[in-house]
Amino acid sequence: MEIQGTIKMIGDTKTFGSNGFRKREMVITTQEQYPQDLLVEFIQDKCDLLSQYAPGQQVSVGINLKGREWTSPQGEVKYFNSIQGWRIEGQTSGSAAMPSDLPPMTDFPMVDTDDSDKDYDDLPF
Repeated sequence: MEIQGTIKMIGDTKTFGSNGFRKREMVITTQEQYPQDLLVEFIQDKCDLLSQYAPGQQVSVGINLKGREWTSPQGEVKYFNSIQGWRIEGQTSGSAAMPSDLPPMTDFPMVDTDDSDKDYDDLPF
């Protein structure tokens, strides 16, 4: 899968445990009627991909959706989702991008928006 948008934030690389597991997070803001701020995790060697980018840049990010089940000590089962990045493309921070240099954000499939038979309000949720 792929998401496109503007980098809002890039966090520092964090290391966990004795085996040196590394994780770095970024937030990308989608460009749609109701923009979404999506947290994307990059792990291990993929953390280094973010070093070339900065907030404000337009990017396309290759992602995998990850999900897992967790059972609490009380026996309650919960489910968690995460978005894991594995590729990022766009102008790198070494050369400033002008809006005209960026690819159009229209090269993705459109969703059928004919909801004339449904009663929705203007809220995005």
